[in-house]
Amino acid sequence: MSYSLLAMGFVAAVSAGSVAYVYRWRGTARYASFAQYMRKSWPVFAPLNCLMYMSTRAWARKPVLDADYLKNIGVLRANWMTLRDEALALQSTGAFEAAKEPDSVGYYDVGFRTFYKRGWSKFYLKWYGTTHKSAQRLCPKTLALLDQVPEIRGAMFSILPPGAELSLHADPMACSLRYHLALVTPNSERCHINVDGQPCAWYDGQDFVFDETYPHHARNETDVPRIILLCDVDRPMHFIGRLVHAAYLVVAKGTVVPNTPEDKRGLFSALFASFTPLRQRSLKLRGRHRSLYKTLKFTLNTTLLGALGAFIFAVFSAFEWAFL
Repeated sequence: MSYSLLAMGFVAAVSAGSVAYVYRWRGTARYASFAQYMRKSWPVFAPLNCLMYMSTRAWARKPVLDADYLKNIGVLRANWMTLRDEALALQSTGAFEAAKEPDSVGYYDVGFRTFYKRGWSKFYLKWYGTTHKSAQRLCPKTLALLDQVPEIRGAMFSILPPGAELSLHADPMACSLRYHLALVTPNSERCHINVDGQPCAWYDGQDFVFDETYPHHARNETDVPRIILLCDVDRPMHFIGRLVHAAYLVVAKGTVVPNTPEDKRGLFSALFASFTPLRQRSLKLRGRHRSLYKTLKFTLNTTLLGALGAFIFAVFSAFEWAFL
């Protein structure tokens, strides 16, 4: 009997079960279809994410929670107006709009680029071990305050303009939770984010934490732009979750996106920037020859999935040959 085949079967079963759990049973919000889930929720991460969910401390296993668990979070709360002032000064330079320009270095953002067409934009401050030089130059007070909260892994200012809406989606990796501190808002329930069916309006100087791997959507139905401090913060976890978290950090470190040419770009962001022109051509093909586009897309996805399966099988086979 091939133990490698048994191991592959186990991996396949766990992966299928994880996808089914996230799509059908986790939380209360549901996508309109499985196809929408496949587009909006990065199912490839479901197995590892489920390990993170199992390892999350019981009190933190919910869509929205209070930020009090974050060490020294009172520093940000007490100085939110200092953060606001630097964010407004940044906005006055046109930095948010510049990040959305197709020819800018900040445009090729694998995690957030799809939001640009909705009007949303951002300016990175720090991201998983990298502090942006542009932020050091333009937002020194904000960085000094962020450094006093050790559980912050990444941070940015983000803006949601009047009338903008972010459709239902979920972020890919469960290595963190998402912290929001409102800086400039309409102070109205008409400007809010809905996380797994729970609406959270932004009010100046107030904060909350939510699990961004639950389906969520946001909208600003007012005539006032919304600016917040958005941070990735540590997920409260037991030991096994922290081991998986260490693997996730390797991926997260590679997703660094520059604001300006003076900033570093991570490996995965660089790859995304390289492949984006090819993707844009494929979208043009979809518009002209939709059936051909679907055939090529299916072939590519099947090939990649097969290559991943072959790699995993090779690893199991090497382990079996060496130790069994």
